[in-house]
Amino acid sequence: MSNISNIDFENLSRDDLIAILECKKEDILEIMARANSKREHNYVTYSKNVFIPLTKICRNDCGYCAFKQSPDDPDAIILLERQEVLATLREAEKYGCKEALFTMGEDADTEEAVKAKLDKLGFNNMCEYIYDICKMTVEETELLPHTNAGNFSYDDMKMLKEYNISMGMMLESSSERLMSTIAHEKSPGKDPKIRLETIENAGKLNIAYTTGILIGIGETKEEIADSLLKIKELCDKYGHIQEVIIQNFTVSPGIEMENYEEPSLLDMVRTVAAAQLLFDEDVSVQVPPNLNYETSQIFLLCGTDDWGGVSPLSEDYVNPSSPWPTLEKLEKLTNDAGYELKERLAIYEKYINEKYIENPVLLEKTKRAQEEIENK
Repeated sequence: MSNISNIDFENLSRDDLIAILECKKEDILEIMARANSKREHNYVTYSKNVFIPLTKICRNDCGYCAFKQSPDDPDAIILLERQEVLATLREAEKYGCKEALFTMGEDADTEEAVKAKLDKLGFNNMCEYIYDICKMTVEETELLPHTNAGNFSYDDMKMLKEYNISMGMMLESSSERLMSTIAHEKSPGKDPKIRLETIENAGKLNIAYTTGILIGIGETKEEIADSLLKIKELCDKYGHIQEVIIQNFTVSPGIEMENYEEPSLLDMVRTVAAAQLLFDEDVSVQVPPNLNYETSQIFLLCGTDDWGGVSPLSEDYVNPSSPWPTLEKLEKLTNDAGYELKERLAIYEKYINEKYIENPVLLEKTKRAQEEIENK
């Protein structure tokens, strides 16, 4: 008998999700078809962004990380100055980018080198610095800030909301067990309790939010199901989660987990389909195309409707060995699968209102940018 024959697809339980995540060849095509049938439209979206790492110093030391640099590294990005950031933003405007994606190592200001640079620039902490960078972006460019910097306190997120149209942070996993494995044993900021609190604070503050899970770092199918359900619980409670990323662990040279096995294509297919079946239609499920260059189209057949941020200018600094596909290539892949490619902002249209963007200047800029995209 099929192991999915008793699944209640209208109200998925934990056991139902696990059955989907463990389904075999006789069921996987049906699962994909069911997931794809939830698609509400015939297009796949992406956000044209510029990816700017404000610092690559981080207090976490994840076993799979290819982003973090040591302050002793002569090439380390300790902290970019305003003019450096502004120059990159100006270049991004020439490419028609709409999203300024600011990312950085978590709690970088626990490092003396970053503290010293902050002090030199006149800031007490990273939050003040990020606020200033985002404010500059809104006031001096046409780009719209999206900050992805790990955990923040409620007060810090409230402060940053003024000059961000959206924010994000990967949950990665809700598994406490992974905190004692190579993946997260040296990363206090990856404590799932802290990360879930951050995601919930975004909900309390009405911040349009992006999160997701990372698979292939030693988690079990049960833990994948639990992680998706934790995100769904917060999504249902606050309505602020606009997209869920299913990201696959990929090997990069020099990482601690360099010899670990990457998740299989079918592991990704099952997980993407499970997420698509679990979340409501107005929550996008996203798979990074640069991490699945040869197989990305298969996820469109599992119902994914968003490619995420793609930059015509900057590299993916978190995954430096995985270059972005060109927009021309992305359009070809999308069209070949039978869908249209459509640009979007870093905030989804239903969130473009006073509740989610309280700053009237930022709201007006966002509305103009949305109109510009629609009129292309």
